[in-house]
Order: sequence, then C-alpha cells, then structure tokens
Amino acid sequence: MGIFDRFKDQAQDKAKDISDAVEEEVNEKTGGKYSEKVDQAQQKVEGALGMGDRKEDPAP
Repeated sequence: MGIFDRFKDQAQDKAKDISDAVEEEVNEKTGGKYSEKVDQAQQKVEGALGMGDRKEDPAP
C-alpha cells in the first residue's frame, strides 16, 4: 500500500466519522422523527463519494 493510499483511507475514515456525527446530530435535533430518511440520505451521499465501496480491512 502506497503513501497516497494511506492518505485516501484516512480521508475516507474522517469523512465517515463526520457523516455519522451529522446523522446523529440531525436525529437528535428531530427526535428521530426522520431517522429513516436521514439514513437513506447518508447512504446516498456516501455512495456518491465512493465511501460505500470500501471493504474494511481485517483486524491484525
């Protein structure tokens, strides 16, 4: 794995963390009323960014 691959992985990890935090915040603010729609939107955004294509590396 090259250095650029590691940077890409780190950026995708950070983006996933931010995406999860935003989803949690929206669900908290709306009392979970729109949680299904928020989850669908999150999945679409992550898919468009190629984040859904990543396979998790097995634990060492």
